[in-house]
Amino acid sequence: MNILFIRYKKSKNILEGGEQASQRNYNVLSRLVGEDHITTYFIHDESKKKSVADYAKGVFYFPFNYYFGLIPRRVKEMVAMAQSYDVVFIDRSVFGIVAKKLKQSGYKGRIISFFHNVEVPYFEAKLGNKFGKGLILRCVDANDRFACQYSDKTIALNPRDDDELFQRYGRKADVLIPIAFKDKYLKDGYSQEKTSTQPLCLFLGAYFPPNNEGILWFVQNVLPHVNIKMKVVGKGMARLKEEEPSLKDIEVISDAPDLLPYFEEADMMILPIFKGSGMKVKTCESLMYGKNIIATDEAFMGYEVDYDKVGGKCNTAEEFIARIHDFEKNPRPRFNAYSRQMFLEKYSEEAVVEKFREVLFV
Repeated sequence: MNILFIRYKKSKNILEGGEQASQRNYNVLSRLVGEDHITTYFIHDESKKKSVADYAKGVFYFPFNYYFGLIPRRVKEMVAMAQSYDVVFIDRSVFGIVAKKLKQSGYKGRIISFFHNVEVPYFEAKLGNKFGKGLILRCVDANDRFACQYSDKTIALNPRDDDELFQRYGRKADVLIPIAFKDKYLKDGYSQEKTSTQPLCLFLGAYFPPNNEGILWFVQNVLPHVNIKMKVVGKGMARLKEEEPSLKDIEVISDAPDLLPYFEEADMMILPIFKGSGMKVKTCESLMYGKNIIATDEAFMGYEVDYDKVGGKCNTAEEFIARIHDFEKNPRPRFNAYSRQMFLEKYSEEAVVEKFREVLFV
């Protein structure tokens, strides 16, 4: 079996959350059919500088449902390439127009579309009140609809997204496959050092409206009432510190090449996310590194864990304050063995291989 893997972008350094999920998809497909049987087509290449003409073309084709950076010539190129492949795996539903054009061309192979999110609610949270929002929402809505209508198999992350896809487009996903990672935290032994009475709390997330709103809400409503040290790590987050005076006394690290030191030093993860779609990659990473996690419903969405054993589910300032006070008064292992076990059982690449096999071969 040969697969044409259509992917959003070729990153030059740090993978963002969505691209980490894309890399998981590629890794698992490679395990099933062999890397030599997969060809990747990148819509964007961050190693190459975009010209003004490139941006202009992207904007011009938005009204015709070509997501930014995708143009008819490139779709025709993909359709022509696809004729030599048994499967076309479209890694983001915002490229649903590719599935439509493949079907219209008479492509005989299997088309599989992966929904990282239901894109309309995701972009509504991402864009806020930005100019052109309506045009972008129209484009991503059309592409999600095309992905549902023209794909032979669809994959969603969790039951919430599955229900919303059905409500919007009348189709349930063929299979649900949660966020999962290749295990990067294999060690002979894990520290049993206890959490500090002044815990170091880590917020992980890139500069992105729901992340920005979440950490600012926490700093303004929770931080003044607890005795903790706070650290924020994420791509582009230095910009938020420059914009927001409330972060002036908080250590912020942007574009860290290696997150391991920050995970290992943290007593707990603080994930106050209130908006979004799909699943939060940062939650999966936190489970992989065996962290205590205090998070909202949205940050835990799609994760089947015992919230008290992981750390705690909190949605109000009072709940966050009470849970953090409990950690301050009752130190526990910094390495949370239950979190790590849940990762291995449910959210590692090994845990989802069989679900991908079902999509490819059944």
